[in-house]
Amino acid sequence: MNKELRRISVATLAMFLALFVSTSVIQVFAVDDLRADPRNVRTLYASYSAERGPILVDGRPIAESVAVDSVFEFLRVYPEPALYAPVTGYFTLNQGTTGVEGAFNDFLTGTANEQFLDQLGALVTGQRPRGAAVALTIDPVVQQAAFEAMGDLKGAVIAIEPSTGRILAMVSTPSFDPNRLSAHDTVSVLEAYDQLIADPDDPLINRTISGDLYFPGSTFKTLVAAAAFDSGAFAPTDAFPNPASLQLPLSTAIVRNSSGGTCGSGATVTIETALRLSCNIPFAELGLALGEETIADYAERFGFGSAIEVPMTATPSTFPRGLDDAQVMLSSFGQYEVRVTPLQMAMVMAAIANGGNLMQPTVLDRIIAPDLSVVEQSEPTLFSQPISRTTAETMTRLLVDGVSNGVASNARIEGVAVAGKTGTAENGSVAPYTLWFTGFAPADNPQVAVAVVVEDGGGRGQSGSGNQIAAPIAKRVLEAVLSR
Repeated sequence: MNKELRRISVATLAMFLALFVSTSVIQVFAVDDLRADPRNVRTLYASYSAERGPILVDGRPIAESVAVDSVFEFLRVYPEPALYAPVTGYFTLNQGTTGVEGAFNDFLTGTANEQFLDQLGALVTGQRPRGAAVALTIDPVVQQAAFEAMGDLKGAVIAIEPSTGRILAMVSTPSFDPNRLSAHDTVSVLEAYDQLIADPDDPLINRTISGDLYFPGSTFKTLVAAAAFDSGAFAPTDAFPNPASLQLPLSTAIVRNSSGGTCGSGATVTIETALRLSCNIPFAELGLALGEETIADYAERFGFGSAIEVPMTATPSTFPRGLDDAQVMLSSFGQYEVRVTPLQMAMVMAAIANGGNLMQPTVLDRIIAPDLSVVEQSEPTLFSQPISRTTAETMTRLLVDGVSNGVASNARIEGVAVAGKTGTAENGSVAPYTLWFTGFAPADNPQVAVAVVVEDGGGRGQSGSGNQIAAPIAKRVLEAVLSR
């Protein structure tokens, strides 16, 4: 009898232990995941009944909650919707959250672990729970300049402070109105959401960090040149054969320079001249000589393959592997299957501008509690050191030459040395080009690195170029920073 009682006691104890462990896991270790689960209706309604913290740019709210006479108590409002929608994202009843709204949801609702004492104080005093304010690094003047410069064009602009990684502008066009998605009427929200999803221009996608990635075109030559010099395999004055056309190995495909002729005069052409004039053939030859492994290694150093968090997660840029010689040559001037975000190309330029040190990009300045104490302060963090200071200085000199005396001439600013590279990427035999400019200024004391991408050839099909359309946009953004 005692033996049977012991067995029952052991089994009962084991079940209690299992129950204790499972509830502990749910209540302690899985609490953050459960709170963030979009199916958690309780959390959703609680977030509407609490005063959600504002999102601030230069001290002004670009997203805030206002009191309303309804069961939800507060309505999320976006005062400048189109300008900041790619940054703020949206906050909805039934379609989740995106952008800063999603990345900092716990802080904005006051439920982050770091705000436990505030939650406890509100519980004891009976006060209404309030979320923290999230202050961003975005500069309103630079953001406005980038938005206006893009106009009706489809594409993106991102500007980064090279020495800190602070994102000064994040513009994606066309944009959208998140106020349509923050309403308390489920039917109207779903109608607005369905319309935005069905829009062929994909306004809900933040093109600076996500969506269908772009061919970088000739902007990728900057990375290949940096890899060539930093690896010690080549110097700027090293030369390659200079034909007007080049048949790819084991292929009938022909590579040509954008000019249709040779890269300048002479039977050979140096790497520095090829970069200044943005010639495809010399870079195809350089890429083959440098090799897939070296290019891929340096691409990873700059961030390719990484899901970079700003803190919204960026789609990883890609450099293909397992290439044959022809594919390596095409990849070396940003074609074949090389795909990037504007963030990634801005990071390449930011690293060069910052002496070879690439800082972690971020939109977060600080998080401020309702009592105005700082819950979290963003600090500059090193992302990687892809190239040496010497290589960065060499690349800066060559990129300045590309603007002052090369094919990136429309980014020139009087009295300022601008470093930059254009790109005109092909998307097939008849599809419009993708147009690029990436660069930084001033070259001797960089304050900003910028990447501009324009889709659909900027409305000019295959007749437009990066220098014609993207470079002037970048110039306006650079000027906005320099005039602060």
